[in-house]
Amino acid sequence: MNTTKQVPATQNESWGFWGAMNEAAGAAWPLAMTVVSQATGQSLESVRIFLDSRHGRHFADDVLNQMHAGRGLSDAIDAATKRWMVWTIGGRTSKDYGIPRGLPYLTGFVIHCEIADESLAG
Repeated sequence: MNTTKQVPATQNESWGFWGAMNEAAGAAWPLAMTVVSQATGQSLESVRIFLDSRHGRHFADDVLNQMHAGRGLSDAIDAATKRWMVWTIGGRTSKDYGIPRGLPYLTGFVIHCEIADESLAG
């Protein structure tokens, strides 16, 4: 029995993570979805919402910076993920976005994007 979860497709090819990654988007998407989900403990659908957002575009910028520094795609995604997990939500970001202070930055914004998406749909 195959227990592998299906990686949701982007719903924002022109912006967000996919748009920023340009020609590398097809290869980068499933890697980023899996790595970010594992790092944050959040669902693939929550990660999709994050990566499709403007915050996902900023994450892609960090991946691209890692690639420009000489890392391969997979290593660049891992490095960006680790970096975003080391950063923590500070007072200003907590106030602006309602994310608890001290939470890892990546986890906080994945959860924030999911909540914002649910509030728009509801």
